[in-house]
Amino acid sequence: MKKTSTRLADGRELIYYDSRDDVVREAVDRRPLDRTVTTSEIRRDPLLGDSVAIASHRQGRTYHPPADECPLCPSEGERLSEVPDSAYDVVVFENRFPSLAGDAGRCEVVCFTSDHDKSFADLSEEQAGLVLEAWTDRTAELSHLDSVEQVFCFENRGAEIGVTLGHPHGQIYGYPFTTPRTALMLRSLAEHKEQTGGRNLFADVVEKELAETGAGSRIVLEGEHWVAFVPYAAHWPYEVHLYPKHQVPDLLGLDDAARTEFPKIYLELLRRFDRIFGEDQPVTPYIAAWHQAPFGTLDEFEGVTRDDFALHLELFTIRRTSGKLKFLAGSESGMSVFINDVPPETAAERLREVASK
Repeated sequence: MKKTSTRLADGRELIYYDSRDDVVREAVDRRPLDRTVTTSEIRRDPLLGDSVAIASHRQGRTYHPPADECPLCPSEGERLSEVPDSAYDVVVFENRFPSLAGDAGRCEVVCFTSDHDKSFADLSEEQAGLVLEAWTDRTAELSHLDSVEQVFCFENRGAEIGVTLGHPHGQIYGYPFTTPRTALMLRSLAEHKEQTGGRNLFADVVEKELAETGAGSRIVLEGEHWVAFVPYAAHWPYEVHLYPKHQVPDLLGLDDAARTEFPKIYLELLRRFDRIFGEDQPVTPYIAAWHQAPFGTLDEFEGVTRDDFALHLELFTIRRTSGKLKFLAGSESGMSVFINDVPPETAAERLREVASK
């Protein structure tokens, strides 16, 4: 992998990740852009104890542009985009309309390919591996920023999810705090460790799923170094958690064997998601979210260290059946109590049925 860092016309950083070492990146951003000005502010909710990012400048962000005006496609002639070069493998740049910025963290965009009409599932294993390297490199770089305590790599796919740009891309958020969802995991981790005499909650969950066999198994896909399963208490109709079998706290901890196998496992998982509701159905909207250990102090979670956390990816769709979405209504949005219409064992069976031939 070759990494080339440059600056856009408004001062934002852009990084090319290339599979070939001989690629030269010298294209200049020719757009007449003013310096980016953001107004991100973090406010803490005194009742719930969580944090909210206030980012009014995002009201003016790009919204469903025509394909020939996509800001994530390479620049071509006088059609200038966020990417100055005429082609790229993988590119990462600071978001022009960030939710988090300055002392309130950082937001980046990750373009998986220059091909506007592809999705992540269409990538080759080599391309998917390069995206993994970009995620890993950005996790390492952002972890050194004083304003970043936790790094979150994720992809939103599909208009139903709320995606406003059709180009295959994801995002990376560098939060200035430990997110509420991760804090819940860390508290459960600490309680389990105390109650079981030091056992690791993540390891016990994975071990239990691997031990289940037969019709009730929730295992969807298993390789030598990765395992994917529908969790026992899945919140979403179709939800899969993907873990490396050798527990590590973040993407930086993955060894070469796990990195090599990841593209094959993950691409197969995404392709199965697109077949859940039938070959003649639209592509499946989903959110794919990497959960990594925070880089900040964990003092409030007694007895827990970063190494106790387990890197994993959570993949889920908001579509519950063909043509119908799972909406978050009163119980889910008002009280955070999910009601799942699809038994996890049924979801796992369906995801095994649609395996690639």
